[in-house]
Amino acid sequence: MNRQTKRQMAKSGMDQPAKRPTPTTAAAAAGKRDRVTPKQYLNEVQGEMKKVVWPTKPEVVNSTIIVLVAVVFMGALIFGFDWSSVHIADFLFG
Repeated sequence: MNRQTKRQMAKSGMDQPAKRPTPTTAAAAAGKRDRVTPKQYLNEVQGEMKKVVWPTKPEVVNSTIIVLVAVVFMGALIFGFDWSSVHIADFLFG
């Protein structure tokens, strides 16, 4: 941990051990919640959405192709197992 990190932790109070709430304090805090207005909620959602790192178009296309190939492969594999097991059962019990 370098000097700058220690200063930031001291400034934010993170260098002190965390205080454990008593059961009565924790229960009171859990029961008491601040209500937010729909406008405030939407503003907070918009702020959080700005922090999201969205994939680029080539990444989306690449991931989509990989998923489609995997789905087709697994579908063909399941179809093959099903088809062969039906024919084997028909041959044995037919």
